[in-house]
Amino acid sequence: MIYLKTNSDLEVIRENGIILGQTHAEVAKLIKPGVTTKELDKVAYEFIKDNNSTPSFLNYNVSGNKFPASLCISVNDVVVHGIPNNYQLKDGDIVSIDCGVFKNGFHADSAYTYAIGKVNEETLRLLKTTKESLYQGIEQAVLGKRIGDIGFAIQTYSEKLGFTIVRELVGHGVGKSLHEKPEVANYGRRGDGAKLKENMVIAIEPMVNQGKKAIHQENDGWTIRTQDRKPSAHFEHTVAIKKDKADILTTFKFIEEVIAKSEYIVNI
Repeated sequence: MIYLKTNSDLEVIRENGIILGQTHAEVAKLIKPGVTTKELDKVAYEFIKDNNSTPSFLNYNVSGNKFPASLCISVNDVVVHGIPNNYQLKDGDIVSIDCGVFKNGFHADSAYTYAIGKVNEETLRLLKTTKESLYQGIEQAVLGKRIGDIGFAIQTYSEKLGFTIVRELVGHGVGKSLHEKPEVANYGRRGDGAKLKENMVIAIEPMVNQGKKAIHQENDGWTIRTQDRKPSAHFEHTVAIKKDKADILTTFKFIEEVIAKSEYIVNI
């Protein structure tokens, strides 16, 4: 079942989106060579708890396998669901950080991919394309369109620039549960799928590979890598369907303020 939200529900999710954006910014302040992904996760956990919120991902349960962290941190060829550990970020890495916040009965979910130091031009182009494809999809998230219109926009934009779309992983509805219906694929055909209704809330999250689209899952049951070990990028917003223009409930504003001042993160 697809749950429509009230306008007051949307404001709760928007408030959570602000906390989420600020969490991303606190993490971004620490992104530099030498910092471990586990250190980034600790900062996120503490900031979320200090704001009387709960990390949506911590202990998220799939068939008894609980995710052990507040952030999914995916470096280079890891597409999504990377588990924070003692890996030290290096100059030239890209790192995708996905986070969710739960407060007052609702979740908000967003992701951003960072380029550290001397990242090659083709990989920077991957990040730029993936971010732009997110907004291509959001433009289609309006009353009367269909889920397939979102995927078609993301797919055609990314593929015409020479990149590939991950098929097995998709966006999703967001609300009282972190993952609700409908699934929101990053590929598709115009006019296919569920019709978009006002106050549906969905996470649109293109996952775009530099090489081939094939992926595999590691033995931890979470980490997803590209099969050809080429880089992958991931950007995500939580949005509400509205009549003329989607209402973006999460924000990159705080992230981008940090990036503008950072010595280590490339501004794409």
